[in-house]
Amino acid sequence: MWAFLELNMHMLMYFILLYCYFSSAVSTPLSSSTCQLLGQFHLNGMHKAGDVVLGGLFQVHFFSVFPDLSFTSDPQPPTCHGFDVVGFRRAQTMAFAIDEINRNSNLLPNVTLGYSLYDNCAKLGIGFRAALSLASGQEEQFMLGETCVGAPPVLGIVGDSSSTRSIAISTVLGLYRVPMVSYFATCSCLSDRQKFPSFFRTIPSDAFQVRAMIQILNRFGWTWAGLLVSDDDYGLHAARSFQSDLAQSGGGCLAYLEVLPWDNDPAEFRRIVELMKKSTAHVVIVFAHESYMINLMEEVVRQNVTGLQWMASEAWTAATVLQTPHLMPYLGGTLGIAIRRGEIPGLRKFLLQIRPDQHHNSYGNSMVNQFWEHTFQCRFAPPPTGWMEAGGSLCTGQENLEDVETELLDISNLRPEYNIYKAVYALAYALDDMLKCEPGRGPFSGHSCGNLKRLESWQLVYYLDRINFTTPFGDQVSFDENGDALPIYDIMNWLWLPDGRTEVQNVGEVKRSVFKGEELTIDEDKIFWNFETNKPPKSVCSDSCPPGTRMARKKGEPECCFDCIPCSEGKISNKTDSMECSLCPEDFWSSPQRDHCVLKKTEFLSYHEPLGICLTAASLLGTCICAVVLGIFIYHRRTPIVRANNSELSFQLLLSLKLCFLCSLLFIGRPRLWTCQLRHVAFGISFVLCVSCILVKTMVVLAVFKASKPGGGASLKWFGAVQQRGTVIVLTSIQAVICTVWIVSASPAPHKNTQYHNDKIVYECVVGSTVGFAVLLGYIGSLAIISFLIAFISRNLPDSFNEAKLITFSMLIFCAVWVAFVPAYISSPGKYSDAVEVFAILASSFGLLVALFGPKCYIILLRPERNTKKAIMGRGIES
Repeated sequence: MWAFLELNMHMLMYFILLYCYFSSAVSTPLSSSTCQLLGQFHLNGMHKAGDVVLGGLFQVHFFSVFPDLSFTSDPQPPTCHGFDVVGFRRAQTMAFAIDEINRNSNLLPNVTLGYSLYDNCAKLGIGFRAALSLASGQEEQFMLGETCVGAPPVLGIVGDSSSTRSIAISTVLGLYRVPMVSYFATCSCLSDRQKFPSFFRTIPSDAFQVRAMIQILNRFGWTWAGLLVSDDDYGLHAARSFQSDLAQSGGGCLAYLEVLPWDNDPAEFRRIVELMKKSTAHVVIVFAHESYMINLMEEVVRQNVTGLQWMASEAWTAATVLQTPHLMPYLGGTLGIAIRRGEIPGLRKFLLQIRPDQHHNSYGNSMVNQFWEHTFQCRFAPPPTGWMEAGGSLCTGQENLEDVETELLDISNLRPEYNIYKAVYALAYALDDMLKCEPGRGPFSGHSCGNLKRLESWQLVYYLDRINFTTPFGDQVSFDENGDALPIYDIMNWLWLPDGRTEVQNVGEVKRSVFKGEELTIDEDKIFWNFETNKPPKSVCSDSCPPGTRMARKKGEPECCFDCIPCSEGKISNKTDSMECSLCPEDFWSSPQRDHCVLKKTEFLSYHEPLGICLTAASLLGTCICAVVLGIFIYHRRTPIVRANNSELSFQLLLSLKLCFLCSLLFIGRPRLWTCQLRHVAFGISFVLCVSCILVKTMVVLAVFKASKPGGGASLKWFGAVQQRGTVIVLTSIQAVICTVWIVSASPAPHKNTQYHNDKIVYECVVGSTVGFAVLLGYIGSLAIISFLIAFISRNLPDSFNEAKLITFSMLIFCAVWVAFVPAYISSPGKYSDAVEVFAILASSFGLLVALFGPKCYIILLRPERNTKKAIMGRGIES
């Protein structure tokens, strides 16, 4: 807020000065040929004359104090202290780039570039004053008639290093389309072309840096992290972008988001560190400048918070002030995003040629002298007013830079300097393209071109949008529609060496190319992890849900916090962290682990299971017994007991019983269309044939009894051999017709039934038509009941061997079995319904076989003395 108020005050003062300037110009008589500058800022700077001048804004001092912010015509100069050698090296890098361009005959021939560099003292107000001075110039008087002639005070500005200062300065300079190329301002808000139409930068936007951070999080599986941001435009916009991109990527959640106070507030820092200590997140991302980190780390050390994986934004990745033995137990292993490192040949030689100017020690050219005083701990006499540096012996100006250890000559890790180098060349190439324009073929009104005599800043903006060149280091430089350069970052790792030293090593890069998009490359084997395991830490709110489970969000908590719920039966998840369980196909079921679908077990009455084997054996046994009995009857066909009551019907009955036993085999095995159709047809016709034979036999017994009475002989003519055969055929044909109609109208068919068991497929034959099946059974039951009634009536006939008794008993068994079959069949699921039907067939068949033929075989084989006509017709039993 204070920075915002300060910005407003300086902007207000600037506009008042502009108003006074224009007022004085208007009030001046027309005969007057000059205008007077009402006020001038006292700034620390470095200048070199040229045909075209480029401006620069650099932080050459760390701190500043404003003694006066009044709206006077002569504002008091600020007091700056804490000389920044790195900032001075950056300013000298711009001077070197301009000197190199001036020596290049292929770039801007016949044009000499100059520079005007100012120190912003890390203060918004001073940086804003410096920018206004660059844009308006420092000439005390200028000719009215020449106000639109020649080059502007500066053609473009390289800077600023701060997003906040860049926002403030570009807001004003953008009104006049003065191009500004920043080498260090990363706020994504500066990509807004509507608000900042003339802003460019050679450093990637924070939007790309945020995406790079998220890619690293995804690479190591860190889905639970804390985010700390500085209380300025840089941090707040990064926080907003980080939250938005993280939500869109779905790759993680923030355990906490805290804003680091801009001033040293111990209570607030204590609260933030306590929150970090209690949190389950082991990864901490910090978007802040090193000054914020210094205050934060003091509290981290005090509370001894270890075991954290720090991720640094480019603002403090290379901060040497944090790479101390005191902090490395906490910050060792830090992963950071760093500006692309480049090489600038000849820069060291240029820096060694720096010499102080003892004759021009003023506000206009004081940076070199201040560096000299800081480096050699001496002073020039008299000292410049307003610049507080350490005193000492008098400087001679002949001191040797190679005799002292200074950061100025350390060019092994040129990162912001490389961006400055590219920014200067971008402005130079844009100016070169503009000057190469052929008259009549230019891009401006009337196909005109820009030229040095009537040069305007907005014309340079047009060419800056279209530059495309390659640096000696091999990097391509061009700007997109938002003024952003092609983004590329190095990924750095803070290596804590055994001897206590710290080395910041490059372990990868992240970049965006035109064809491949955004790419992340990391050499994980080179990374130093500050943990006992020497492996990446685990930082998740909830452990990943294994296959076979699904994620269930915890109410009121971030989406990364969840429970793992096992998939229900029939559903699976075959991936880690599945949101939903998928349903298995119809013929499949979930495995016990619920991680894949397996083919459902098939269930039917099989020949290979014990139940099927027993029923098959019983069926074959019954068939064999029928064959044996048939053989016995054929062998003893001439004996009275076989010949009694029509032996032909007995043979037919045995054959039909044999078919009944065999038809039960059609109910065993995998159901197929032909077995489903044949099983009930064979069952229905076989049993009707069997019951028809019994019915005819019973009627014959009754007719014979009536014929033995006086006047009853006429009844036998209706029961001759032909009539008996015909009756059996007719009765059986009716069942055949019923079966035919049933199959044609609604044929039985195989069916996969999943209703009984979810994890099994029950193969069964659906009857097709319940009515058809009921008619088939009803017809058999009707014949059986009629046979039972007739046999029951004939049970007390006076024959010694009265077959009606046997028929009555056999029909009683038959009816009892099939009456019990109906409810058992309906209530039995799957294969057990087939088993019940087979059991009913076998039970009724064995009942008929034993009841009808058991006593006869007993007499034939064991009591042959009773197998005589006399014994059968007599009332006594021979012994």
